[in-house]
Formats: sequence, C-alpha cells, structure tokens
Amino acid sequence: QVQLVESGGGLVQAGGSLRLSCAASGSIFSINAMGWYRQAPGKQRELVAAITSGGSTNYADSVKGRFTISRDNAKNTVYLQMNSLKPEDTAVYYCNAVTIATISYWGQGTQVTVSS
Repeated sequence: QVQLVESGGGLVQAGGSLRLSCAASGSIFSINAMGWYRQAPGKQRELVAAITSGGSTNYADSVKGRFTISRDNAKNTVYLQMNSLKPEDTAVYYCNAVTIATISYWGQGTQVTVSS
C-alpha cells in the first residue's frame, strides 16, 4: 500500500505561482513513477506532469514551459512548481503513484483556483 498526501493548493491571481507537494508513505520502494493529474468541473481527469524513478519527465502540452515536476527521493516527495498560472488551470489537482506492479494510487486532491 502507498499513501499520498498533497498540499500547497490555494487561490492565486492569474500570472502567479504555486507549488504543490505530494508526500508518499508506505511501500514507497515499489513506486515506479509519480505524477500530477487535474480535474476541472465537468471535465475528465487529465495528466499534467509525470516523473519516473529515473528522473524522466512528461508534460501536458498546455503546461509545458510553465510547470515543472520534480522529486526528492530522500523525502519521498514529488513537487509541481506552477508558474504563469492561468484561469484555465483551475482544477482539483491529484497526486498519483504507479508501482512496479502497475498498481495506481491516488491522493485526496487539492484545489487550485486561479482568478482572472
């Protein structure tokens, strides 16, 4: 089992920045990749960014150049630095971890609201 706890969401004006954190606990040795997804009202959940245990990253086209995903293996934490935020970035952001056995775990979600 893997437990994920997100923090760092909030309300910010357009053009501002936020940093999300996701702390993993439990069977962390089994985690292969971690990522951030988001879900806006009335829309499907979508991948925002992901990072593998080897450090390879992947981003949605809509956030490339604005968001950066990173991980601190010593702290078992993954971060999402979000800059130049836009109103369309407003959503609930979820942390995700996928194990070597391809089991997926989710955090409880954190709200990000960007005002225009």
